[in-house]
Amino acid sequence: MQIRKNPLVIGTIAISISAIMWGFDGVVLTPRLYNLDVVWVVFVLHAIPFLLMNLFLFKQYSNLAIFMKQDFILFFMVALFGGALGTIAIVKALFLVNFHQLSVVVLLQKLQPIFAILLAGILLKEKIKKHFVIWATLAIISSYFLTFGISLPSVSMDDNTIQAALFALLAAFSFGSSTVFSKKILLNHNFITATFYRYGFTSLLLLITVLVTGKISQFELTTEINWLFFIIIGITTGSGAIFIYYYGLRRVKAIAATISELLFPVSAILFDYIFNDSVLSPVQLLSAAIMVLAIIKLSR
Repeated sequence: MQIRKNPLVIGTIAISISAIMWGFDGVVLTPRLYNLDVVWVVFVLHAIPFLLMNLFLFKQYSNLAIFMKQDFILFFMVALFGGALGTIAIVKALFLVNFHQLSVVVLLQKLQPIFAILLAGILLKEKIKKHFVIWATLAIISSYFLTFGISLPSVSMDDNTIQAALFALLAAFSFGSSTVFSKKILLNHNFITATFYRYGFTSLLLLITVLVTGKISQFELTTEINWLFFIIIGITTGSGAIFIYYYGLRRVKAIAATISELLFPVSAILFDYIFNDSVLSPVQLLSAAIMVLAIIKLSR
Protein backbone atom coordinates (compact mmCIF):
# COMPACT_ATOMS: atom_id res chain seq x y z
CA MET A 1 0.00 0.00 0.00
CA GLN A 2 1.50 3.28 -1.08
CA ILE A 3 1.20 6.19 1.33
CA ARG A 4 0.41 8.66 -1.42
CA LYS A 5 -2.71 6.64 -2.33
CA ASN A 6 -3.94 6.28 1.23
CA PRO A 7 -5.96 9.36 2.31
CA LEU A 8 -6.06 8.19 5.94
CA VAL A 9 -2.27 8.00 6.21
CA ILE A 10 -1.78 11.32 4.42
CA GLY A 11 -4.41 13.00 6.57
CA THR A 12 -2.96 11.60 9.79
CA ILE A 13 0.55 12.77 8.89
CA ALA A 14 -0.74 16.24 7.96
CA ILE A 15 -2.60 16.69 11.26
CA SER A 16 0.38 15.33 13.22
CA ILE A 17 2.71 17.86 11.58
CA SER A 18 0.35 20.75 12.30
CA ALA A 19 -0.02 19.59 15.92
CA ILE A 20 3.75 19.58 16.45
CA MET A 21 3.98 23.03 14.87
CA TRP A 22 1.35 24.32 17.31
CA GLY A 23 3.24 22.77 20.21
CA PHE A 24 6.39 24.64 19.13
CA ASP A 25 4.45 27.87 18.69
CA GLY A 26 2.74 27.67 22.09
CA VAL A 27 5.99 27.14 23.97
CA VAL A 28 8.68 28.88 21.94
CA LEU A 29 7.19 31.58 19.68
CA THR A 30 3.97 33.20 20.92
CA PRO A 31 5.17 33.68 24.56
CA ARG A 32 7.91 35.96 23.19
CA LEU A 33 5.21 38.55 22.42
CA TYR A 34 4.28 38.90 26.10
CA ASN A 35 5.11 42.64 26.14
CA LEU A 36 2.09 43.42 23.95
CA ASP A 37 -1.66 43.44 24.54
CA VAL A 38 -3.27 40.05 23.89
CA VAL A 39 -6.03 41.29 21.58
CA TRP A 40 -3.51 43.21 19.45
CA VAL A 41 -1.27 40.13 19.26
CA VAL A 42 -4.09 37.87 18.09
CA PHE A 43 -5.26 40.47 15.54
CA VAL A 44 -1.79 40.81 13.97
CA LEU A 45 -1.29 37.01 14.00
CA HIS A 46 -4.35 36.76 11.76
CA ALA A 47 -3.99 39.95 9.73
CA ILE A 48 -0.46 39.28 8.43
CA PRO A 49 -1.23 35.78 7.07
CA PHE A 50 -4.50 37.02 5.56
CA LEU A 51 -2.76 39.87 3.75
CA LEU A 52 -0.20 37.40 2.39
CA MET A 53 -2.99 35.05 1.26
CA ASN A 54 -4.54 37.88 -0.74
CA LEU A 55 -1.45 37.95 -2.96
CA PHE A 56 -1.98 34.35 -4.07
CA LEU A 57 -5.59 33.48 -3.28
CA PHE A 58 -7.47 36.61 -4.36
CA LYS A 59 -9.67 34.46 -6.61
CA GLN A 60 -11.25 33.08 -3.44
CA TYR A 61 -13.38 36.22 -3.28
CA SER A 62 -15.45 34.82 -6.13
CA ASN A 63 -16.88 32.33 -3.63
CA LEU A 64 -18.75 35.16 -1.91
CA ALA A 65 -21.25 35.15 -4.77
CA ILE A 66 -22.15 31.49 -4.21
CA PHE A 67 -22.01 31.37 -0.41
CA MET A 68 -25.32 30.59 1.24
CA LYS A 69 -26.51 32.13 4.48
CA GLN A 70 -25.33 29.03 6.36
CA ASP A 71 -21.78 29.47 5.01
CA PHE A 72 -21.55 33.02 6.34
CA ILE A 73 -22.87 31.92 9.72
CA LEU A 74 -20.45 29.00 9.96
CA PHE A 75 -17.43 31.09 8.99
CA PHE A 76 -18.44 33.74 11.51
CA MET A 77 -18.77 31.10 14.25
CA VAL A 78 -15.35 29.64 13.41
CA ALA A 79 -13.86 33.15 13.45
CA LEU A 80 -15.56 34.01 16.74
CA PHE A 81 -14.69 30.82 18.64
CA GLY A 82 -11.58 29.44 16.93
CA GLY A 83 -10.02 32.63 15.67
CA ALA A 84 -10.91 35.25 18.30
CA LEU A 85 -12.06 33.85 21.66
CA GLY A 86 -10.04 30.64 21.59
CA THR A 87 -6.80 32.23 20.45
CA ILE A 88 -7.13 35.20 22.79
CA ALA A 89 -7.78 32.85 25.71
CA ILE A 90 -4.82 30.54 25.06
CA VAL A 91 -2.43 33.45 24.38
CA LYS A 92 -3.58 35.16 27.58
CA ALA A 93 -2.99 31.93 29.50
CA LEU A 94 0.52 31.59 28.04
CA PHE A 95 1.33 35.19 28.97
CA LEU A 96 0.07 34.73 32.54
CA VAL A 97 2.41 31.83 33.35
CA ASN A 98 5.41 33.87 32.13
CA PHE A 99 7.42 30.95 30.73
CA HIS A 100 6.62 28.73 33.75
CA GLN A 101 4.68 25.51 33.14
CA LEU A 102 3.76 26.47 29.56
CA SER A 103 3.12 22.80 28.79
CA VAL A 104 0.47 22.68 31.54
CA VAL A 105 -1.51 25.40 29.77
CA VAL A 106 -1.22 23.56 26.45
CA LEU A 107 -2.34 20.27 28.02
CA LEU A 108 -5.39 21.86 29.64
CA GLN A 109 -6.39 23.30 26.30
CA LYS A 110 -6.61 19.73 24.95
CA LEU A 111 -9.75 19.14 27.01
CA GLN A 112 -11.53 20.50 23.95
CA PRO A 113 -12.96 17.08 22.86
CA ILE A 114 -15.20 17.18 25.94
CA PHE A 115 -16.72 20.45 24.82
CA ALA A 116 -16.83 19.32 21.17
CA ILE A 117 -18.82 16.20 22.09
CA LEU A 118 -21.16 18.17 24.35
CA LEU A 119 -21.76 20.72 21.59
CA ALA A 120 -22.35 17.96 19.04
CA GLY A 121 -24.93 16.48 21.41
CA ILE A 122 -26.70 19.83 21.79
CA LEU A 123 -26.51 21.19 18.23
CA LEU A 124 -26.35 18.01 16.17
CA LYS A 125 -28.59 15.97 18.49
CA GLU A 126 -25.97 13.22 18.73
CA LYS A 127 -26.57 10.81 21.58
CA ILE A 128 -24.05 11.08 24.42
CA LYS A 129 -23.21 7.61 25.71
CA LYS A 130 -22.70 6.56 29.31
CA HIS A 131 -18.93 6.11 28.99
CA PHE A 132 -18.59 9.79 28.02
CA VAL A 133 -19.53 10.87 31.55
CA ILE A 134 -16.97 8.47 33.06
CA TRP A 135 -14.02 9.46 30.89
CA ALA A 136 -14.92 13.16 30.87
CA THR A 137 -15.00 13.15 34.67
CA LEU A 138 -11.62 11.39 34.78
CA ALA A 139 -10.15 13.91 32.35
CA ILE A 140 -11.40 16.85 34.41
CA ILE A 141 -10.06 15.37 37.67
CA SER A 142 -6.71 14.74 35.99
CA SER A 143 -6.62 18.33 34.76
CA TYR A 144 -6.87 19.51 38.38
CA PHE A 145 -3.80 17.51 39.46
CA LEU A 146 -2.00 18.53 36.27
CA THR A 147 -2.47 22.18 37.23
CA PHE A 148 -1.95 22.10 40.99
CA GLY A 149 -0.25 18.75 41.70
CA ILE A 150 -1.19 17.43 45.13
CA SER A 151 -1.33 20.93 46.65
CA LEU A 152 -4.45 22.95 47.30
CA PRO A 153 -4.87 25.84 44.87
CA SER A 154 -4.14 29.35 46.07
CA VAL A 155 -7.14 31.68 46.00
CA SER A 156 -4.94 34.77 45.90
CA MET A 157 -5.68 37.05 42.98
CA ASP A 158 -1.93 37.53 42.62
CA ASP A 159 -1.53 33.87 41.73
CA ASN A 160 -1.71 33.62 37.94
CA THR A 161 -1.96 29.81 37.94
CA ILE A 162 -5.72 29.71 38.49
CA GLN A 163 -6.33 32.49 35.98
CA ALA A 164 -4.16 30.75 33.36
CA ALA A 165 -5.99 27.46 33.95
CA LEU A 166 -9.38 29.13 33.51
CA PHE A 167 -8.27 30.83 30.29
CA ALA A 168 -6.92 27.50 29.01
CA LEU A 169 -10.31 25.90 29.72
CA LEU A 170 -12.04 28.74 27.89
CA ALA A 171 -9.72 28.08 24.96
CA ALA A 172 -10.62 24.38 25.11
CA PHE A 173 -14.32 25.22 24.95
CA SER A 174 -13.80 27.70 22.10
CA PHE A 175 -11.59 25.42 19.99
CA GLY A 176 -13.90 22.48 20.64
CA SER A 177 -16.81 24.54 19.34
CA SER A 178 -14.76 25.68 16.35
CA THR A 179 -13.94 22.06 15.47
CA VAL A 180 -17.63 21.25 15.06
CA PHE A 181 -18.26 24.28 12.85
CA SER A 182 -15.05 23.69 10.82
CA LYS A 183 -16.03 20.10 10.07
CA LYS A 184 -19.36 21.32 8.71
CA ILE A 185 -17.59 23.88 6.52
CA LEU A 186 -15.28 21.24 5.07
CA LEU A 187 -18.28 19.22 3.92
CA ASN A 188 -18.91 21.82 1.20
CA HIS A 189 -15.60 23.68 0.77
CA ASN A 190 -11.95 22.74 0.27
CA PHE A 191 -9.23 23.40 2.82
CA ILE A 192 -7.91 26.44 0.92
CA THR A 193 -11.28 28.20 0.99
CA ALA A 194 -11.78 27.22 4.63
CA THR A 195 -8.41 28.65 5.66
CA PHE A 196 -8.77 31.85 3.59
CA TYR A 197 -12.15 32.78 5.04
CA ARG A 198 -11.31 31.65 8.56
CA TYR A 199 -8.47 34.19 8.59
CA GLY A 200 -10.51 36.77 6.68
CA PHE A 201 -13.50 36.71 9.01
CA THR A 202 -11.26 36.62 12.09
CA SER A 203 -9.14 39.55 10.88
CA LEU A 204 -12.26 41.65 10.22
CA LEU A 205 -13.77 40.77 13.60
CA LEU A 206 -10.58 41.61 15.46
CA LEU A 207 -9.94 44.77 13.43
CA ILE A 208 -13.29 46.11 14.64
CA THR A 209 -12.36 45.08 18.18
CA VAL A 210 -8.94 46.80 18.24
CA LEU A 211 -10.44 49.98 16.75
CA VAL A 212 -13.35 50.13 19.19
CA THR A 213 -11.20 49.34 22.25
CA GLY A 214 -8.31 51.59 21.25
CA LYS A 215 -5.85 48.67 21.07
CA ILE A 216 -4.62 50.02 17.74
CA SER A 217 -2.26 52.21 19.81
CA GLN A 218 -0.25 49.02 20.43
CA PHE A 219 1.20 49.51 16.94
CA GLU A 220 3.60 52.11 18.33
CA LEU A 221 4.75 49.71 21.08
CA THR A 222 5.49 46.85 18.71
CA THR A 223 9.25 46.39 18.40
CA GLU A 224 11.24 45.08 15.44
CA ILE A 225 11.72 41.78 17.29
CA ASN A 226 7.96 41.58 17.81
CA TRP A 227 7.34 42.07 14.09
CA LEU A 228 9.90 39.38 13.29
CA PHE A 229 8.07 36.88 15.50
CA PHE A 230 4.73 37.96 14.02
CA ILE A 231 5.96 37.19 10.51
CA ILE A 232 7.55 33.87 11.50
CA ILE A 233 4.39 32.73 13.30
CA GLY A 234 2.11 34.04 10.59
CA ILE A 235 3.64 32.06 7.73
CA THR A 236 4.62 28.90 9.64
CA THR A 237 2.82 27.84 12.80
CA GLY A 238 -0.11 30.16 12.05
CA SER A 239 -1.64 29.99 8.58
CA GLY A 240 0.83 27.33 7.45
CA ALA A 241 -0.24 24.92 10.18
CA ILE A 242 -3.95 25.68 9.57
CA PHE A 243 -3.55 24.91 5.85
CA ILE A 244 -1.94 21.57 6.70
CA TYR A 245 -4.52 20.82 9.40
CA TYR A 246 -7.55 21.47 7.17
CA TYR A 247 -5.91 19.45 4.39
CA GLY A 248 -5.64 16.50 6.75
CA LEU A 249 -9.02 17.00 8.44
CA ARG A 250 -10.85 16.33 5.16
CA ARG A 251 -9.19 12.92 4.90
CA VAL A 252 -9.56 11.38 8.36
CA LYS A 253 -12.27 10.49 10.84
CA ALA A 254 -12.68 12.30 14.12
CA ILE A 255 -10.86 9.64 16.19
CA ALA A 256 -7.78 9.72 13.95
CA ALA A 257 -7.73 13.52 14.01
CA THR A 258 -8.05 13.69 17.79
CA ILE A 259 -5.28 11.16 18.41
CA SER A 260 -2.99 12.92 15.95
CA GLU A 261 -3.71 16.26 17.64
CA LEU A 262 -2.39 14.83 20.91
CA LEU A 263 1.08 15.39 19.48
CA PHE A 264 0.35 19.04 20.26
CA PRO A 265 0.61 18.71 24.07
CA VAL A 266 3.19 15.92 23.89
CA SER A 267 5.50 18.05 21.73
CA ALA A 268 4.81 21.04 23.99
CA ILE A 269 6.15 19.13 27.00
CA LEU A 270 9.28 18.24 25.01
CA PHE A 271 9.81 21.78 23.70
CA ASP A 272 9.18 23.24 27.16
CA TYR A 273 11.96 21.05 28.52
CA ILE A 274 14.38 21.78 25.65
CA PHE A 275 13.91 25.56 25.46
CA ASN A 276 12.75 26.52 28.96
CA ASP A 277 14.28 23.74 31.07
CA SER A 278 10.81 23.12 32.52
CA VAL A 279 9.94 19.65 33.81
CA LEU A 280 6.58 18.42 35.07
CA SER A 281 6.49 16.75 38.47
CA PRO A 282 5.77 12.98 38.66
CA VAL A 283 2.19 13.74 39.75
CA GLN A 284 1.72 16.11 36.81
CA LEU A 285 3.19 13.61 34.35
CA LEU A 286 0.87 10.87 35.64
CA SER A 287 -2.09 13.24 35.46
CA ALA A 288 -1.14 14.23 31.91
CA ALA A 289 -0.94 10.57 30.86
CA ILE A 290 -4.35 9.81 32.38
CA MET A 291 -5.88 12.87 30.75
CA VAL A 292 -4.50 11.89 27.34
CA LEU A 293 -5.88 8.35 27.78
CA ALA A 294 -9.28 9.77 28.76
CA ILE A 295 -9.32 12.01 25.67
CA ILE A 296 -8.55 9.03 23.43
CA LYS A 297 -11.36 7.05 25.07
CA LEU A 298 -13.71 10.01 24.69
CA SER A 299 -12.97 10.23 20.98
CA ARG A 300 -13.87 6.58 20.51
